[in-house]
Amino acid sequence: MIEMQKISELAEQIADIIEEYSHARVISHNDADGISSAAIICQALLRKNIPYHLTIVSRLEDSVAEMINETTNEGDIVIFCDMGSGQPDIIGKVLHDTIVIDHHKPVGDSPAKAMINPHMFGIDGAVHLCGATTTYLVAKGLDHENVDLAGIAIAGAVGDKQLFETANKIILDEAVEAGVISIKKGLKVGSGDIADILENTPEPYLDITGDREKIDSFLDMLEIHGDIDSMDSDKLQKLISTIVLKLTKRASPEAIDAAVGDVYILNNEVVKNVYDLVAIMNTCGKKKVPGLALALCMRDDSTLDEAKEMTTQSQKAIVNDINKAEGLLQKGKSIYYLIGDDLESTGMIASTVIRYIHPDMPFVAINKVEGKVKISSRGTRELVSKGLDLAYAMRTAADAVGGQGGGHNIASGASVEPEKIEEFIALVDDIVAEQLS
Repeated sequence: MIEMQKISELAEQIADIIEEYSHARVISHNDADGISSAAIICQALLRKNIPYHLTIVSRLEDSVAEMINETTNEGDIVIFCDMGSGQPDIIGKVLHDTIVIDHHKPVGDSPAKAMINPHMFGIDGAVHLCGATTTYLVAKGLDHENVDLAGIAIAGAVGDKQLFETANKIILDEAVEAGVISIKKGLKVGSGDIADILENTPEPYLDITGDREKIDSFLDMLEIHGDIDSMDSDKLQKLISTIVLKLTKRASPEAIDAAVGDVYILNNEVVKNVYDLVAIMNTCGKKKVPGLALALCMRDDSTLDEAKEMTTQSQKAIVNDINKAEGLLQKGKSIYYLIGDDLESTGMIASTVIRYIHPDMPFVAINKVEGKVKISSRGTRELVSKGLDLAYAMRTAADAVGGQGGGHNIASGASVEPEKIEEFIALVDDIVAEQLS
């Protein structure tokens, strides 16, 4: 794949630039992909004896540039991971040399000293190369021995719901060949008791999810109980077939792909099942304790029990919110949306509704928390093929009402003032209607 060869060459050039500096200031996003990216670059820097100062942020805004300028010294290199391509104005406010390692669609000309982004090489960063897999290429540029970090990179791609067909697959194949990852077929869920998994896991979202009584009846009917990792192949196949039948009633084809197939086992990591690690990273990021997940990604197991318990409680709350969300759904001319208060995860709710409940139109989840408004929107690959670009819709609508927005064509976010919600929704509805007309 010639594009992969070219982006790898740029990754090596960026690695050479990094090695010119004696200290790095690292800024990364707070979702699974961002935390994975941070863990990869920080381990690579450590191995090169380059000290670093890391901050995980929920979004890139002016206050982040101010914070960077207050916490950097002359001669530092500032490395942005999983962000920066869409905010050249903010990157330009950083006083020191900057490197942007990102996969979001670039906007305008970047003032960074260097930028690496799959879109620069015709690779769709929304689908085929994420922040973590791009950061992994830079880590390998620093030292080819960093192939052992490929498991964390693949976790980032899973967290961003990416495909393993082209660029990501090259990294996955490399990881398997190196013994870093093992692959087994099954349900794409974490490890543990199957009843607990069906009760507390938002994906796959079934008509019994969150209802223990219905789950017990369902499993009794199938005569299936116990730990999913200990299940014999016949029982596992029976379970999978029945779940697929449930999904075909109303879910999108993407939902079945997301629920069944290859499960990645991360042989070098503290958390072996990739879906468990992704859930932990997303939870810790949302709960503003990304350091817990980062420690696990850097192979420190001292935070494992705390991170697991927090994740279980968060997933229960998400399932509860999704169950409630079905009653809050409103329909525009081109989108479904809901406006909620103190929801556990707008991103997970949006992903679940578009995949498992209403795949026919894009979905926007609006969450009012402590006087702020957080917005997540999701589409499907089919809708994107028809012209949907949520990054443009969210950015344009948010800008028009004095907010901020951006992301990918298939998944994007925004923030606006509470009094601007209705105006924002109307604008997004109009923009998406035009895109899909």
